[in-house]
Amino acid sequence: MKTHTSRRKFLQELGGTAVLLSAGPLVGFASREKMEEHIITYNKNFSSNDKIRIAAIGMGIMGNNDIDTALKVPGIELVAACDLYSGRLERVKEKYGKDIFTTKDYREILNRKDIDAVVIATSDNWHSRISIDAMNAGKSVYCEKPMVHKLSEGLDVIAILDKTKKTMQVGSQRVSSIVYRKARELYKTGIIGQLNCIEASFDRQDALGAWEYTMPTDGSPQTVDWDRYISGTPQMPYDAKKFFWWRNYRDFGTGVAGDLFVHLLSGIHVLTDSKGPEKIYASGQLTYWKDERDVPDVMVAVMHYPETKEHSSFQVMLRVNFVSGNGEKSFTRFIGSEGILEMGDSGFIIRNSIMSKAPGIGGWDAFDTYPKTMQEELLKRYNQKYSKADQQRPVKADTKYSAPEGYDEHVEHFANFFEGVRTGKPVVEDPVFGFRACAPCLACNDSYFQKKIINWDPVNMRLFC
Repeated sequence: MKTHTSRRKFLQELGGTAVLLSAGPLVGFASREKMEEHIITYNKNFSSNDKIRIAAIGMGIMGNNDIDTALKVPGIELVAACDLYSGRLERVKEKYGKDIFTTKDYREILNRKDIDAVVIATSDNWHSRISIDAMNAGKSVYCEKPMVHKLSEGLDVIAILDKTKKTMQVGSQRVSSIVYRKARELYKTGIIGQLNCIEASFDRQDALGAWEYTMPTDGSPQTVDWDRYISGTPQMPYDAKKFFWWRNYRDFGTGVAGDLFVHLLSGIHVLTDSKGPEKIYASGQLTYWKDERDVPDVMVAVMHYPETKEHSSFQVMLRVNFVSGNGEKSFTRFIGSEGILEMGDSGFIIRNSIMSKAPGIGGWDAFDTYPKTMQEELLKRYNQKYSKADQQRPVKADTKYSAPEGYDEHVEHFANFFEGVRTGKPVVEDPVFGFRACAPCLACNDSYFQKKIINWDPVNMRLFC
């Protein structure tokens, strides 16, 4: 009865914003329908007070996607863009206007007084450097995930944020998702019992999904500022793959762990309020995409999350497979003692399985190995101790939530960032959250290449010695 009350209260707290659909009569959460679907109506009015003038640093796939999304938020104006490849700067002017200032040196953007915020979508090795330089130059920062390239860089970014008091948002958009917010509310009612295990994965099965992107026809040292690109790394000759397919190389990217595990952990931390795991182990292999990359295309990880005041102890199992015969699929499955909560791309489903009060007797049991008279006595005692109701498993209807049609969590994430820029309010994914999500992922790489368990302090965000 307590659980039914909690679920009714949850629906009431949505404030009338949910539409309840079912295959049979609408009896409520305790009804006997096979499935109940709640389509959440969500309308958000974004403020368009003073204009926020932004610049893009890095105009590859994510840079273009981020700017397209940012410009959907009222009151945002793109004034400048930086990229190290000339073709992308040419495309900026074609796409966003000939008056957009373009450069291959991001410092020229930071020196401009008419820019309020920068969107950083470079290769991972530049994230912390540009974020720190931008905040020191008085700019607010939206930085793509992972927040940093190496574990040693995270606390420096947090320190600069504390010093400058600027707004910084890390770009893992599911942190802003209404689907995760609603799932979190329902999870907090105890609907799946005590959490003990989480399974999460990204599966892909094509070249683009494995980061073999279309190459330009004119990529060369004449069109790419290679020397600036490799600044801070060992000297090496120009290599088109290492520039245009940078995710595949440790000097510039963070592999499947830093690029994709980080999305999974961001969602896990939002839902559980966790600060992170304390033990991390990863294994993997290069199975199919043998294109000179030096990171695996299949990786699995196991992480132990200790008991805290926010949650029980639980295990996390992550997987990325770039040559999956299962096709392109992704999920995160929260497994509790009384059910599972499975997150999909645009919604979630809860399925309950609850043990009966009675332990059971007979079947795959030692019961049948005892003498007949003893079996009769055991059965008599069992039925005296447990009622018919006690011997039955409680049954609950499945529950499914879907985001409203047209909802875009990416827009929501940028809107939250710009609200922080305008008002100084905290954002949903600041560098502390961002580092706590990406650090265990970077530790997966360390575990894989060093072949050892990584011990992590999730509270102080440091390696255990």
